[in-house]
Amino acid sequence: MTANVEALLREALTPVEPPMQFSEKFESTLTVLTEAAQEELDSWELAAMRDPRNWVRPAVAVTVTVTAGTALVALRVRARQKSRRGQSSTLIEYAERTLHDIAEEARRVLPDR
Repeated sequence: MTANVEALLREALTPVEPPMQFSEKFESTLTVLTEAAQEELDSWELAAMRDPRNWVRPAVAVTVTVTAGTALVALRVRARQKSRRGQSSTLIEYAERTLHDIAEEARRVLPDR
């Protein structure tokens, strides 16, 4: 009985890879959101901060930039990790490569920041 439960749990919790089209569409949507939020922040004027009614748009733009940008970085780093799985010989080397990938993708997602 317990073997059946364990087998069923193992089968139910097996990771499922999403279709490639979904990943590509998700990445392109995150890219569009991040770029649009960055453009909104770039066009915003500091003088407008005096009036609290003007704080909503920049706050939303910052939130979207951080959220979508972080998700985009995580998605791209995860894709790189899959392709490089066997290249690291130690856990420290794997962690260093992952941190390097995170920094590199963050520079791509948020250029000139």
